[in-house]
Amino acid sequence: MLEEALGALEIVIWPMVEFEADDALASAAFLAAKNVMVDRVFICTPDKDLSQCVEGARIVQLDRRKRLVRDEAGVIAKFGVSPASIPDYLALAGDAADGYPGLRGWGAKSASAVLARYGRLEQIPEDWREWGLSLAGPSSLADTLSQNRKLAFLFRDLATLRTDIPLFTSIEQLKWPGPTADFPALATRLDDSVRSKRKP
Repeated sequence: MLEEALGALEIVIWPMVEFEADDALASAAFLAAKNVMVDRVFICTPDKDLSQCVEGARIVQLDRRKRLVRDEAGVIAKFGVSPASIPDYLALAGDAADGYPGLRGWGAKSASAVLARYGRLEQIPEDWREWGLSLAGPSSLADTLSQNRKLAFLFRDLATLRTDIPLFTSIEQLKWPGPTADFPALATRLDDSVRSKRKP
């Protein structure tokens, strides 16, 4: 029903079969940002994994509920790491919404502190004494990472969004022409359905 409504509204949709919806959003943002006609790209979801797509003030995230626009500085303020480090951050701290738990003992604070200094998983020294950070249980964190590096890289791969899906060839394809002639009847049908459910 949602797809039917969006189609009647003439809003561009990309049904995904081989890829995740987040990959489509990331690819669309990347493609749109490359076009000089585009002033700014808004990714309309606060999902953590899509924070990796934010670029300066050109590609931003819109959190509709909080009425907040998050640019690159906003991502750093929220997570303590740059957008490029978000997949590494999620690999360590986990992302329940996408179904991977992260590494035991690692949380948002430890992941952001270590990655703010080293950026990527492979750049984190195995010896916690080289970190030079004030963390709770750094030895245990280092041991967990050392024993689970392959798992951390797997989680990072899962958290890394695709930006190469060829969703459109021209920015003109995204322009909204307005709703189709079918939309008023569909809107009435949806309204009637809601009203009928409210009746006692």
